[in-house]
Amino acid sequence: MSLDQVMADIAAALNVPIDLDDTLRSLTSSAVENIPDLISASLSVTHRDGSIKTVAPTDSLSVQADQLQYLLGEGPCVRAALEEPVVIVPDMATDPRWPVYGPKVAEMGVGAQVAFQFRAQHDQVRGALNLYFATARQIDDETLMLGRMYATHIAIAMGWARHEETLNEAILTRNVIGQAVGVLMERYKLDADRAFDFLVRTSQTGNVKLRVVAEALVAETTDQARR
Repeated sequence: MSLDQVMADIAAALNVPIDLDDTLRSLTSSAVENIPDLISASLSVTHRDGSIKTVAPTDSLSVQADQLQYLLGEGPCVRAALEEPVVIVPDMATDPRWPVYGPKVAEMGVGAQVAFQFRAQHDQVRGALNLYFATARQIDDETLMLGRMYATHIAIAMGWARHEETLNEAILTRNVIGQAVGVLMERYKLDADRAFDFLVRTSQTGNVKLRVVAEALVAETTDQARR
């Protein structure tokens, strides 16, 4: 999985002149293809009458898991759609926040789950990108970075975000990570995938955002070149 490939998939989904439903399905499908261990994805969209509906599911698993959360009134997708920006659940079977939903969805084959909120700029309508993982796992910085990227571009596709600002932010993040990958490739004679893995591990070990690690490495290299 390459960051450039993820960005290319997102750009393709946003630029091809197809309808909104097709665009959203392309984005959730791309998330499943590019995020490690992800087996299913969907969108939960709130409505003015208080209901929440599933959009662009990749398969029946996400539909069933979403519906179970709506029925019970608990779960990461409900919490993200209505309240929190990001909800992370490394182990669905044992997390005490979801005493009913957690064990039930674990029996369905979901080990971990993450939900990212997106919302309209000038409205109270909100939504969530729901990511379902096959096994209980720590949710690393790479997964969070990619999930946020997909959530941002889903908001763009729905017209819920300003395209220029959010796209420029995504491009800046990609560019600085690309520069850092280039530095590592040159310094340690690594290929691009290994250099990116190096960045991710450094981010995880230091509990620092991937972009911050990349920016620090690029700044350090620039300072050394000036001396």
